[in-house]
Amino acid sequence: MVSIIILALVALFVGLRLYSVLGERTGHEQQLPRNANEPRPTLARQAEMAQPAQANVVNPSAEPLDTAYLPTAGPGVRALLSADPSFDVARFLEGAQGAYRMILEAFWKGNIDEVRGFLDPEIAGAFDEAIAEREAAGQRLDNRLIAVEQAIITAANVAGKVATVTVRFEADIAAVTRDADNNVLAGSLSDAVQTRDRWTFRRDLGSNDPNWILIETDDD
Repeated sequence: MVSIIILALVALFVGLRLYSVLGERTGHEQQLPRNANEPRPTLARQAEMAQPAQANVVNPSAEPLDTAYLPTAGPGVRALLSADPSFDVARFLEGAQGAYRMILEAFWKGNIDEVRGFLDPEIAGAFDEAIAEREAAGQRLDNRLIAVEQAIITAANVAGKVATVTVRFEADIAAVTRDADNNVLAGSLSDAVQTRDRWTFRRDLGSNDPNWILIETDDD
């Protein structure tokens, strides 16, 4: 009888120790892994879950980009996602910022041939005309794109297989105009000016070409 009582007490003690270790939650428990068969949210669903009303600062030198679109552009973005499930808002805006920098720098240098394939013929013609006028005046631009502070989709539309997306860029640009003798006519490289532009891009969703074409530029 004494042996049975001792064994019962030992079992009770061991049970209490096990509960004290396994039964309590410390706050550092490892999360259960996602079930590999559990469906992941679609891009359209991700867009619906986004919070476009929040500010989105886009700085190439910062941590991963936080990009979004204005609430008024939401229906157009969702229509685009429905027509092209591979469309990704963040990736598109990263590419748009790259195109913004590349096209501006080509225009400032007076040679848009390297980006002509990304321009609508009408836009390319306007750039060519502006460059010709500048050269005829004996002037050249010595501009610098310091940073793209923000890039937001302000409008999106799908008509048939053609999609258009308008992006508002807020950028710091140091602009200098020089004459043929390299004298400064206007501006300063040490004083960047905040610039707001609205660029509209177009893409034929039925085409194998993944590039978007710039079709319109405007000041915001």
